[in-house]
Amino acid sequence: MDEIVDHQKSKAVVSKEDGWQTTSGGQRRRKTTTKGWEFLIRWKDGNITWTPLKDIKESYMVETAEYAVQRRIHDEPAFAWWVPTVLKKRKAILSKVKSKYWETTHKYGIEVPRSVKQAKEIDQKNGNTLWWDAIVDEMATVRIAFMVCEDGKIPPGYQKINCHLIFDVKLGENYRRKARFVAGGHMTETPSSITYSSVVSRDSVRICLLIAALNGLDVLAADIKGAYLTAPCREKVVTIAGEEFGTELKGKVLKITRAIYGLKSSGASFRSFLAEHLHSMDYRPSLADPDVWMRPAIKPDSKQEYWEYVLTYVDDILAISSNPLATMKQIQSKFKLKNDKIAHPTDYLGAVLGKMKSNETGAEFWTQSSDKYVAASIKNVETKLKSLGRNSLVSSRRDCRSPMPSGYRPELDTTAELKIDGHRYYQELIGVLRWAVELGRIDILLEVSMLSSYLACPREGHLEAVFHIFGYLKRKSKRKIGFDPDHPAIDQRTFKKYDWEDFYKGAKEALPHNAPPAKGKPVSTHCFVDASLAGNTVSRRSQMGILLFVNRAPVVWFSKRTNTVETSTFGAEIVAMRNAVEMIISLRYKLRMFGVPIEGPTNMYCDNEAVVKNCSTPESTLNKKHHSISYHFNREAVAAGIIRIAWEQTATNLADGFTKLMTHAQREDIFDRIMY
Repeated sequence: MDEIVDHQKSKAVVSKEDGWQTTSGGQRRRKTTTKGWEFLIRWKDGNITWTPLKDIKESYMVETAEYAVQRRIHDEPAFAWWVPTVLKKRKAILSKVKSKYWETTHKYGIEVPRSVKQAKEIDQKNGNTLWWDAIVDEMATVRIAFMVCEDGKIPPGYQKINCHLIFDVKLGENYRRKARFVAGGHMTETPSSITYSSVVSRDSVRICLLIAALNGLDVLAADIKGAYLTAPCREKVVTIAGEEFGTELKGKVLKITRAIYGLKSSGASFRSFLAEHLHSMDYRPSLADPDVWMRPAIKPDSKQEYWEYVLTYVDDILAISSNPLATMKQIQSKFKLKNDKIAHPTDYLGAVLGKMKSNETGAEFWTQSSDKYVAASIKNVETKLKSLGRNSLVSSRRDCRSPMPSGYRPELDTTAELKIDGHRYYQELIGVLRWAVELGRIDILLEVSMLSSYLACPREGHLEAVFHIFGYLKRKSKRKIGFDPDHPAIDQRTFKKYDWEDFYKGAKEALPHNAPPAKGKPVSTHCFVDASLAGNTVSRRSQMGILLFVNRAPVVWFSKRTNTVETSTFGAEIVAMRNAVEMIISLRYKLRMFGVPIEGPTNMYCDNEAVVKNCSTPESTLNKKHHSISYHFNREAVAAGIIRIAWEQTATNLADGFTKLMTHAQREDIFDRIMY
C-alpha cells in the first residue's frame, strides 16, 4: 500500500431474501446487508481500488487507525471499539510487523519451513531428511519437559497455550538445519517472578582472555545440553500435543513442567538455576558483569593468589583457572554437557579462538578472529549474486583493496531506493557485518558504521557499497586481534604532570567501596581518540573514533557520528574526548570489580594539540563556553588521576582509522599496528 486516498460509508440495502423477523425481546426488525466502510487505496504499483474496512484493517491496522483519527472518523461505531487499543499498542504491533521470521522463506539460499508438514514437503522435494532429522533431534530433547494429563482435562489454575516448532539454518555449523520447539509465551500472563535474563558482554570475554594469559591461567569451554529444560517451569501452562509429538501423544493435553523456549520466565528460570549451582561452588557474580562469576584461589605451585572465573552466555560456559577442569566437573555433576565435551575453546559466540606467541617475550596468548563466520557469509553473498547474474565480489573492475569504494560518500548517493526485498536484504547484510566487527574485524568498523545510518531507507548504491565490503573481506580474509598481556613501551616524557589543587580541589578517582581485593598481575590501560570535523558532507556532523587497550589487547572499539554539529576541529575532538573518558571510567570500574590491579592512570592519545593543552594544562582557559561540560569533565578526570593526556601525531593515532576514509596504504599502516 502506498497511501489511503479517500473513504466512504456505504448505505444499508434491504435484503430481498429476508422479511420481517421477531427478536427475542418481541421487537420487529428486517435484515439488511451493507458493505460498511470502504477505503480508496493507492497501491505501490499505481493501481487505485476501493477496499472494505475489514480487509484493510487486517493488513494495515496501524495505518488505518492513524488515518481514522486524522479524518476524525475514529468515533464512528466501526472504529471506536478498536482504534484506541491499536494506537495504545502501536509500538508492539509495529515491532511484530517488522519481524521478518514469518515472511522469510529462505535463509542463506536454503528454503526454511514454517510447519512440520512443510518440513516434510521440503525434504521430499530435496530428496533428503535434513529438516525431519532436526525435528526428531529436538523433540527427543524436549520430551522431558511435558507430563501427560491422564484425564485429558486442563488442571485448575492452568492456562492453555499453543506451542510450535520454529526452524533456522546455523551458518557457523556448515548450514546445519535447526528445529526449536517453542511455547506461545505471548499468550500467557506475565508471571510475578522476574523474567529478565542477562548474558556476558563481549568486552568482558576479551578482558578475561587477557587475564588468563597475563596470569598463566588455562581456559576450558563446554555447552550445556538442553539448557532451559534443566530448570523448572515457573508458569502454570498446558498445551495440546501436535504432529511433532508422534501418533502416540498427538492430541493429548500436556502439562509443561520444564522451562521451554518461548515462555516469558524461561531464560530467568535457567539462569537462576545455574546461578544457584555456581553459588554452591563458592562462585560469586561480579557487580560489573553479573555473568562473570569469580572465586578466590591460590596456585598450588607458586602459592600466588588469583581469581578464578566462569563466564556464562546462556548455555555456553568458559572456565578460567589454573585448574579449570575441576570447575567444569562440578558443573557437569549438575548439568549434562553436549557430547560430554570439555575442551580448550576453538570458537566462542561465532568467533574462532586460537593461540599465538608474543614477538617480544614469547608469552602465549589468546587470539580471536571472525574468519569462519566471514567465510560462510561471503559464500552466501556470492550465491546471491550468482542468482542475480552478477559477477563475484572481487574482479579486475572491483579490486576491493579498501572496504569503501574510492571517492564514494554514502550521504551523497542519489541512486534509486531499494524495494522491499532489497531493503530487507540490505538490513540482513548490515547485521552480518556488525557481528563480524564484534568478533574482531575492526578494520571495517568505520564503513559499517557509516552504512548503518541508512537502514531505514537504503539505496541501490548503499547495497553496492555493502557488497564492496564483502569483497574486501574476501580479499583480506585472514585478520585477527590478539589479547597480548605485554605492557606497551611508553615514553613517559610525553606526559606532563601539573598541580591541579587550586582548580579541582580534592579531585580523586571514585573507587568502588565494594570492589573485591585485587589479585594477580597489574594491567595498564591506554586510549586513542580522534574525530573528523564535519565528516558527513550533508549533515556536517563529525565522526568520532575511540579505541581502548588493556596492555596490548584491544578490548573496546567505537565509531559513531556525533549528535551535534561542531564548528571547529577543537569542538569535535573535545566532545570525542569526553565520550572516551566516560568509556575509560566504565572500563576501569569493570577491571576493579573483576579483581584486577590497575597500574596508574589511563594513557590517552589525541592528535589535536589545542585539545591536549586545554585539557591537561591547568592555566589553559576555555574560549568556547558551549564546550564547558566537556572541558571540565576532561580536566577533572586528569586532576583526579583517571587519565593523563599526550599528543599523538595523526599518522600513528590508531583511532584515525575509525573516523575518516583513507587510502589503502594509510589504512593498512594503521590496522597492521592493531591486528595480526
